Amino acid sequence: MSNCTVESSQVETSDGVKLHTRLFKPREEIKDNNLVIVLVHPFSILGGCQGLLRGIAGGLADKGYKAVTFDMRGAGRSTGRPSLTGFAEIKDVIAVCKWVSQNLSADRILLVGSSAGAPIAGSASDQIEQVVGYVSLGYPFGMIASILFGRHHKAILESPKPKLFVMGTRDGFTSVKQLKNKLSSAAGRVETHLIEGVGHFQMEGPAYDAQMVNLILQFIASL
Repeated sequence: MSNCTVESSQVETSDGVKLHTRLFKPREEIKDNNLVIVLVHPFSILGGCQGLLRGIAGGLADKGYKAVTFDMRGAGRSTGRPSLTGFAEIKDVIAVCKWVSQNLSADRILLVGSSAGAPIAGSASDQIEQVVGYVSLGYPFGMIASILFGRHHKAILESPKPKLFVMGTRDGFTSVKQLKNKLSSAAGRVETHLIEGVGHFQMEGPAYDAQMVNLILQFIASL
């Protein structure tokens, strides 16, 4: 994170929750400065928080992009209580994106969701005009995960916005077959990137941050 600075802010949602938010700013903006990347962290109830995305956000800022992370309701220093199905958290994503577009003069936002953050970001995607693309890192499409997050699937699969799904071939929540079945009916441009032999939580670890940054940058270049 040597080439970026980090600023903290508080963002209020439509229902009064106060979200602790961090902006990773490049020291030199070398890319289009009207695009901001908003990252949505894994399941709060299992300990998910914005700190898990610090490496990716810092890596993107090092490459010249503004990146924003935040603690969803009930996580970290944010107020409120987390929900079991991630539907209340859609308001959190919308509030942060609204703040980004108003305060960072961004008219283009790329949403990146990690694990349970992927269905939440996917449900918010078409509710935010400025979102121009969506990246999922380990979307939990599998049967057991679908008990909690299944009602989110439709929103992102029907969205016309460009989508990239990144997953390890040994993801414990979703098999490669389940991923392909789900995406076979998806609208718009859909890309997948499979990481051979890697599990769900392994891909979330810092060892894969640089690879995630590169995949996100390649996707941005295609928008």
